[in-house]
Amino acid sequence: MNERKNWTRQELIIAFNLYCKLPFGQYHKNNPKVIELAGILGRTPSAVALKLCNFARLDPTHRKRGIKGMQHGSKLEEQIWDEFNQNWEELAYQSEIALAELKGLRKEDIVRFEKDLPEGKEKEAMVRIRINQSFFREMVLASYKSRCAVCFLPEPDLLVAGHIIPWSVDAVLRMNPRNGICMCVLHDKAFDKGLITINDDYKLIISKALIKLSNEPAVQRGFLAYQDSNIILPDRFLPDRKFLEFHRNNIFVG
Repeated sequence: MNERKNWTRQELIIAFNLYCKLPFGQYHKNNPKVIELAGILGRTPSAVALKLCNFARLDPTHRKRGIKGMQHGSKLEEQIWDEFNQNWEELAYQSEIALAELKGLRKEDIVRFEKDLPEGKEKEAMVRIRINQSFFREMVLASYKSRCAVCFLPEPDLLVAGHIIPWSVDAVLRMNPRNGICMCVLHDKAFDKGLITINDDYKLIISKALIKLSNEPAVQRGFLAYQDSNIILPDRFLPDRKFLEFHRNNIFVG
């Protein structure tokens, strides 16, 4: 393997794809997913791991923790970081398609469909949506290490990658991970309905509608036990306070 050859844009968007899907702390050469991607790209696991760490150095959340990666890195890494953050929907899709092509897969094979899809533009649109939804879920759950931000539930089958500003409100923010938050199905539904919200200090606020039911054991255990508690903060892609403010002002029922 020739590690002296420069990384291409396609290789870097695929590497960033993996950066988004791995929890922080797993960007190392012995990780099976790093090894797998190295084989696909014709690179060494060490080279792939280093690229993941270099992306981490560009993340504002990691910068506050002193994560540096290589001291200088490359301009193309910075360009890829900016491209994703300026257009998550398009770059997520591009990276998934590029990875699938290297694996010899069709884009229809990336995600499962329960029934055959119609041909034409409708099929293309549905495939794109499902691919991006799957990417968004992996990215958000990885950032929270597959735990509910409210109750810390660690069962992925019961977790949702929810949106702070709803999917239907702002198409530009649909794939932005800072507009995502990992919650169990109970707390995600309550958040979606405005029965709970999060303040600028990342503490959980309970609505008066639920407080009125404070004598109910289920409400006590499921909601009041977490009132004013800090939510789990993700390792990267911290929820944007502007998005949380929108939720409090437009969705939370107070």
